[in-house]
Amino acid sequence: MRNRREFYISDDGIRIHAKLDFPENTCAEECLEESCKLPLMILIHGFTGDMEERHIVAVQRTANQVGFAVLRAEMYGHGMSGGAFCDHTLFKWMSNAMAVIDYARTLDFVSDLYLCGHSQGGLLTMLAGAMESDRIRALLPLSPASMIPQTAREGELLGVPFDPAAIPMEIDAGKSLLIRENYIRAAQMIDVDLAISRYKGPVLIVHGTGDESVPYHYSEEIAAKYADARLVPVPGDSHCYDFHLEQVTEAVRAFLLEMTGRKPD
Repeated sequence: MRNRREFYISDDGIRIHAKLDFPENTCAEECLEESCKLPLMILIHGFTGDMEERHIVAVQRTANQVGFAVLRAEMYGHGMSGGAFCDHTLFKWMSNAMAVIDYARTLDFVSDLYLCGHSQGGLLTMLAGAMESDRIRALLPLSPASMIPQTAREGELLGVPFDPAAIPMEIDAGKSLLIRENYIRAAQMIDVDLAISRYKGPVLIVHGTGDESVPYHYSEEIAAKYADARLVPVPGDSHCYDFHLEQVTEAVRAFLLEMTGRKPD
């Protein structure tokens, strides 16, 4: 496709699978070689997910439609990226995210950087946004799994209880997937409130009120803590927006248009 590039970004030897999509009627080569300017959204999937999930692609296409380039990236142990799923941790994902942001900053066409992620990718968006707060124009956490560090400290992960002071070697993540103890050990050390306090820019949170994987009230709590956040509920919808995905994309569309100073059609 003229308006897409597929490639890998290196993070200390780990290959991060990425796709860079440009708005329709925009040539990738021309943007990369000439002096056009576009905002860029970095878009990250969730736990066990990948860049081709229905809700990820829908957000990518929406951002492209309003004039954004979109850089989708698959984190450690997911999709076509390097590393084994069982060995992934939030620390490794944070390192991957910083490598992706560093790559994006080398692109001359980029006018502003936006960071968007779903579920664990939404939590990653919050953490990376704090680390890169001077470089990220806005955050868009979608159904963010902000409770992972808290529940890991309390002794629960994926609905599996454990002794937080005697962490098991492995936990069954379902679908024959195992995660190892280092995932829990890393999660226990993450301070979500600190990350929230460090980011002062605009934040859009979209969350289904019927989400059973990450209950909606967690997003109500984090929205209240951010300096400049708005929370858009999707009534009755699930974690991956199985029923009202169009409400998610419309919220993203309106937010991006507002951020770029344009009015909805």
